[in-house]
Amino acid sequence: MDLGSRIMKVNHAGEFGAISIYTGQIWMARLRARDLVPELTEFRSHERRHRAIFAAELERRGRPRCKSYALCGAGGFLLGLITGLLGHSAIAATTVAVESVVLRHLEQQLEQLRGVDEAAVSAIFVIVTEEREHHDRSAAHVSSESFWCRTLRPVVALATESVIWLGMRL
Repeated sequence: MDLGSRIMKVNHAGEFGAISIYTGQIWMARLRARDLVPELTEFRSHERRHRAIFAAELERRGRPRCKSYALCGAGGFLLGLITGLLGHSAIAATTVAVESVVLRHLEQQLEQLRGVDEAAVSAIFVIVTEEREHHDRSAAHVSSESFWCRTLRPVVALATESVIWLGMRL
């Protein structure tokens, strides 16, 4: 399978994971961080639109979704529930960690695919601004020196990298 199609599959699964993270966080934030619920709901709506963009591109290419799709959903939901239960700072730190990895990968994908697969470049380019917004708005809620940022960031970043790595190989 060509690189652009593999990337579209993994990005599609990743967006499902992000939707699932926000869903779990929203459930718990209603108890632990009510002030974040509107923002998390907005972010989830962005991720749903991103997933639809990648789904449309997969359909256009005649490609099935990634084999890691269900794993991304289940793992994301569990991560969302746990970090949501931990409260405001843990929710924000999780988004910062995930989006840091995602943004780095999206930038690398744009570099790899420019001039090779312009349809994939267009799909990725459309979502970068909102992913950066999620990162920046969440970073404003938590200090990089906070306990949750120091604790969750490396764990969540490693988990995110691992899921991307696995998805590219399935």
